[in-house]
Amino acid sequence: MVSKKHPIIAITGSSGAGTSTVLNSFRHIFRREGLRVQIVQGDSFHRYDREEMKKAMRAAEKRGNQHFSHFGPSANLLENLEELFETYGSSGTGKFRRYLHSETEASFYKQPAGTFTNWEEISEGTDLLFYEGLHGGYSHGDLDIAKHVDLLVGVVPIINLEWIQKLHRDRQARGYSQDAIVETILRRMPDYVNHITPQFSRTHINFQRVPLVDTSNPFIARDIPLPEESLAIIRFAEPKGINFEYLLSMLDGAVMTRPNSFVIPGGKTSLAMQFIFTPLILRLIDQKRQI
Repeated sequence: MVSKKHPIIAITGSSGAGTSTVLNSFRHIFRREGLRVQIVQGDSFHRYDREEMKKAMRAAEKRGNQHFSHFGPSANLLENLEELFETYGSSGTGKFRRYLHSETEASFYKQPAGTFTNWEEISEGTDLLFYEGLHGGYSHGDLDIAKHVDLLVGVVPIINLEWIQKLHRDRQARGYSQDAIVETILRRMPDYVNHITPQFSRTHINFQRVPLVDTSNPFIARDIPLPEESLAIIRFAEPKGINFEYLLSMLDGAVMTRPNSFVIPGGKTSLAMQFIFTPLILRLIDQKRQI
């Protein structure tokens, strides 16, 4: 059950899907509306740091498991993530930490890259909690993270585009080889199918980017298709209360394709997010302040 007193927004999508880009759109809204937001990265709830994960994968391979990955529950502290959401929803507090991806991030904390900071308490007085990562909509067995989220957004480019984005990001930003990235994609595939994809049926809104250029072989693509070379499909789980007429009038080139879906030029995605999410966020804040 979600909490209106301490709202939670979660962006869920796989590695390379573009969730960080969506985070930037939300940052603009938070800054413009003067909101105090606690941002939590999903990577901080991995079970292992970078070196420990390498050892865990080798151990899994020795046991015959060739598909142990961050996409699956066993490589993550999903119980802790659900506890954070539940605690924040009821009290506005909870424990979180940070994962330090790069030397630049790590130098600030005087730690090696690929490690976690210590757990810390969320300061009192935040307006909302914002999660961006792999498991914001996870639900399986006794775990139900999705039920604690007030606004759950899926970021789901078609799979070839997702792979192109991951290949380019991991090569350029993280220095991985092409072979290593492809190996990671293949290792994650069962967990992608079983644990990532089902979340997009629980989201309130999905954004799916579809390129208008040939991406048939993502492993030889020289560059990532530009937003202007794409369309974005926006799907609402519950269209009631969404002013489609207003959105269509404000977004040139937008067309309805189903009663709960419309398509826009890819270059208009950030603008569409501003139009869609600003009133939804303000509604959550108004509900919070009325309690």
